[in-house]
Amino acid sequence: MMPISGVKTAAVQPLTAAEKTEGASKVQKPEEEAQGRPLKPMMDEYIPEEPREPSGLYWMGRDEDGQPKIYFDDPERAADAPEQPEDAPAAGESDPAGQGAKGPAGKKDKGETWECNTDKVDREIEKLKKQQQELEQRLNSETDEAKIKELERQLAQVEQELKQKDNDTYRRQNATYTQLS
Repeated sequence: MMPISGVKTAAVQPLTAAEKTEGASKVQKPEEEAQGRPLKPMMDEYIPEEPREPSGLYWMGRDEDGQPKIYFDDPERAADAPEQPEDAPAAGESDPAGQGAKGPAGKKDKGETWECNTDKVDREIEKLKKQQQELEQRLNSETDEAKIKELERQLAQVEQELKQKDNDTYRRQNATYTQLS
């Protein structure tokens, strides 16, 4: 280690002398930098797109009830058809089940009338409710532990199936649509 008293003071320059030397670069302050450049626009700019040709692509969207739905960009759609938003279904499109609120294949023409029939679904739900009541009665009258556990398992299965099927979404998906005219 070298004592400080042995250091040559000629090698050390004061701070002001370092600024005056030719090789030193000038540090810009933020105000000087902002004045030297033009300001960029602070807002986004809207550039409208030209209407695109249908490409035959599928995409996920939501129907008018908020349910998930798959849409199809039909390349064979009529050229004079009105443009629709990207998330709206085009004419002739169908939902994933093949039947929508407007009838099979999403068709809706003037003069056509469709009827929705949920009788089959309603009978299925009634059958499950009767089965649930029967299992509850048998469970209340049973004394054997093994049979009680089996009845409880069957009852839980029927209740789960009833919970899945006893709602409007299931009825709509499994309804039968018929054309009246």
